[in-house]
This record gives sequence, C-alpha cells and structure tokens, in this order.
Amino acid sequence: MMDMLNVVFPVSGVETNVLIPPVVAMVISFFTSMGGVSGAFLILPFQMSVFGYTAPSVSGTNHVYNVVAIPSGVYRYIREGRMAWPITWVVVLGTLPGVFTGYYVRVHYLLDPRPFKLFVGCVLMYIGSKLLKGISTKADPKLSAAKALEAKFKVRAEQIKQQQSSRSQAGLPPDAVIKTVSISLRRIEYEFWSERFSFNPVSMFVLALVVGIIGGAYGIGGGAIIAPFCVAIFHLPVYTIAGAALMGTFITSLVGAIFFTFIPASAGVSATPDWLLGGLFGVGGFVGTYLGARLQKFVPQRHIKLIIGLLIVLLALRYITQFFLKT
Repeated sequence: MMDMLNVVFPVSGVETNVLIPPVVAMVISFFTSMGGVSGAFLILPFQMSVFGYTAPSVSGTNHVYNVVAIPSGVYRYIREGRMAWPITWVVVLGTLPGVFTGYYVRVHYLLDPRPFKLFVGCVLMYIGSKLLKGISTKADPKLSAAKALEAKFKVRAEQIKQQQSSRSQAGLPPDAVIKTVSISLRRIEYEFWSERFSFNPVSMFVLALVVGIIGGAYGIGGGAIIAPFCVAIFHLPVYTIAGAALMGTFITSLVGAIFFTFIPASAGVSATPDWLLGGLFGVGGFVGTYLGARLQKFVPQRHIKLIIGLLIVLLALRYITQFFLKT
C-alpha cells in the first residue's frame, strides 16, 4: 500500500511517499507560524538533507510552498484584528527589491550546495540567536511595554483558571486588536491591548531590504527573517508582528517564485521550481499555518520564541558543522 503512494517528481527528481511532504509541513508550520514564520526555513533543509534536493531550484520550490501555505494564517490574523498593516507594507516595500537580488546571487554564486549550506547555517544561527536573546530576563527599559503585555497575559490566564465555571479560554481577549495611532517618516506608532509600540519606518525599510536579499536566495521570502528582528531589535511583541511577517513573506515569495520560474539562469543551471512538490508541501503548510495562527493567542510569547529559537539554532549548528567536517 505504501509503495503505491510513492511518486517521482519530474522537475526535482525527488522520489517519496506523497504523504510525507504535507505531514512534515503541517507539523513545522503549526509551531513556526505562531512566531510569524512560515516554516520555509525548515522546509528547505528538509528537502536538502532528506530528499537530497540541492539544485538552485529548491529555493524557488520553497517560495512555492510559501505561496500555498501562508494565506490561511494571514486570514486568521486579519479576522482577529492582529494584522499590523504599517509594518506589513514597510516590510514588503523593502524586501521586494531584495528578493530579485537574492535570486541573482543564488543562481550565479551559490550553485555548489556545500557553501550554500554554510550560508543557510549562518542565516539560521543569526535568526535563532536573536530570538533566544530576546527571552533574557535582564531589565531593559525599551522592553517595558512588551513586558507589560506579557504580564497581562499571565494575569489573564490565572484569572481564567480560577473561574472554573467560565466558558472562556485563557489567552488574548477579543478586544486585543491592533490600532494604528500615527504614521510618519520618522515614527510609526500603534496600540495593542492598551500598550503602545513604535518603530522607525526608514530603519525597518533598510533592514527589510537587506534581509530580502538573504530571503530571496534562501527561498523564504525575507519576512521570516524580519520577524525575529522586529522582536529583538525593535522590541515589538510577537502577537503584533506575526501576521505582518507572514503577509510580507507571502507577497515576496509570490514574486520570488515568478523570478525563479521565468527569469533565465546561467546555462545548465536548473532554477525552475518544482511546483508540484512545493504545492504538496504547501497543502500541509496551509493547514498547519491556520491552526498555528488560530492558537497563537493562547500561548505565551516567551514560549513561542523559545521553541522556534531552539529549533533554528540546532539546525544551524548542524549545517555549519557539516561544512567544516566534510570534504
């Protein structure tokens, strides 16, 4: 029976059981989508290590995964009023030009899978370290609003536990929605659960441009790298940046998939995405991303950052050590 489910994907040459891609993607995206990350940063290493799919087209296939998987999570964040649109558009405007540059770098300078794995490992290590650093309990005046938000979450959870007859669930209240307060070139400010947060849009744009290049080459769209930066550098809470990061990743991945499909690469280089394989991963990601976005409001952001941070660092260590240990 299991042999009947084995298929060979003609573009990538991958042979696998058709149930493996969607199941793997569903599990990964369930946890990562809570932090505003689509799961593509783990799907790509899975394709490289388990399927042996190391051609440049694997990055384009990862973009396809994002295009299919992300809309369900974006829908949940919009429906619940937790989509920070000012962050979304700044991220999109910055990452879009970076994605094209990232494509060029991938198909011309990162053709050998060994240095590309080192590149992936370094990117993952930086993302993971930023997330784990943000869990530190050291006092920081810039984190006052974020800490106040976390304290409110804990108080609400405790109140709900004490109300044995209540039908409510612990987590964010229904009125915890994002409200834009002011927008200017120097500062964008918004309110969430009676706490105000702000960031410099120019700084966010420059950061988005840089990570767009990395995300374009890696095949994750750039939004996934923006999410931990927003938490660690701009001190914005996970609850407010997850939807924006996913939306930014979706738009830039759509453009990235088009680049990999229609823009010619060097002679003899396979850059066309495996749309069938990417779509199969995307189906599982669609379900996992929806469930993760739906349940995020019931999970403390400290736990979200810890889970994702540890996964990323462990994976990064594996790729970095593989580069130096193998000839």
